[in-house]
Amino acid sequence: MSLVVSSLLFLLVAVLGALVGVKLYVKPKEAIERVTGTGMVREEEAPIHPSLVFHELVKKLGSMLPVNPKDAGVIQRRMIRAGIRNPNAIKYLYGSKLLLVIGLPVLMSMVVMGAAADPANKLMAVLASAGFGFFAPNEYINMRVKRRQKEIRKGLPNALDLLVVCVESGLGLDQAMVQVAKDLEQAHPDITEEFAMVNYELKAGKRRIEALRNLAERSSVDDLKKLVAVLIQADRFGTGIAQSLRGHADFMRVQARQIAEEKAAKLGVKLVFPIFFCILPSLFVVTVGPMVVKIIRDMIPMMNRM
Repeated sequence: MSLVVSSLLFLLVAVLGALVGVKLYVKPKEAIERVTGTGMVREEEAPIHPSLVFHELVKKLGSMLPVNPKDAGVIQRRMIRAGIRNPNAIKYLYGSKLLLVIGLPVLMSMVVMGAAADPANKLMAVLASAGFGFFAPNEYINMRVKRRQKEIRKGLPNALDLLVVCVESGLGLDQAMVQVAKDLEQAHPDITEEFAMVNYELKAGKRRIEALRNLAERSSVDDLKKLVAVLIQADRFGTGIAQSLRGHADFMRVQARQIAEEKAAKLGVKLVFPIFFCILPSLFVVTVGPMVVKIIRDMIPMMNRM
């Protein structure tokens, strides 16, 4: 069984290595120029950093895999929510998947080759490493999405209060967003990046309602969606932007207080298990332990005399 697994891994690595070599290193244009004698004069190329070479390799590996257009739209939207706006991000994702799917099984096979285990278990370990390599980039993207949404949710109250101050001081909504993006750039870079994107879309000629809807779609944060709904409603019905923002800021402040009170109410229930499993045993050892030792020390001689 181990011989079959080794042969399959060898064939897989050999075929993929040949494909990568043909794709990356075979250059028929240079061979033709060398035979015909044209294009022999070259300018000296600047040295390339190894990290750039690795990024280019991952990108080319990703371009070798076919991408479903429907899946590409979903993946691109998820990457934008994670803060990754590189146009070649999908190629990097698929390239990293291919690299991990090939590299991790090879490393796992080298680790389990000399182990005294069942061949079926070795094969399962190799297949599990391949599955981990395939799904690990997706989980990394999901972790970045959750972390960025948490940062946006954390910085939204401060941004909203500053937005209210700017609008009430006489600035328009667009100029207020630009000012908030400048003032909170260091404290809350994620929310300021989203406000800056709204400003760029407005400069590109999009309507304000469409730019605000894109803001809610890019972030996919419920609190920001509520803010966008308030701004769109105020813009559509002609109500005061400052009054609407002030009311929404008060609503968010009350909601944050209620969430804090809810967490405080749950704290007692959550502390039951740590107290029961961690604090009470040590308390029993400190308080009851010496008495138990004394009882055993006095009772054993009395039992021996009897």
